[in-house]
Amino acid sequence: MSPFCNTDTEVVEQPVTVTKTDDELTTPWNVIVYNDPVNLMTYVTMVIQRIFGYPESKATLMMLDVHQKGSCVVWSGERERAEYYVQQLQAHQLLAAMKKAS
Repeated sequence: MSPFCNTDTEVVEQPVTVTKTDDELTTPWNVIVYNDPVNLMTYVTMVIQRIFGYPESKATLMMLDVHQKGSCVVWSGERERAEYYVQQLQAHQLLAAMKKAS
């Protein structure tokens, strides 16, 4: 037996509790679509309609913002849902990301 090892010592694990503030939990996340040189404007409009269920007129306005301004916030809300939407947009080959709303 090693003189450095004490087999009589019992290890007790204590759970760590992390408390989030109300501000952290209620801060919305923005889903942003960025302009790219690959996708056609009609395709971007169609993808926004399918993923978010927006009418064609709203999706078209968002697509025009993406095209003319370089990006557009297409949705804002809870983090988990924002992650899901970004994943869906990227699966359709759109350049998308999420960012905490300021």
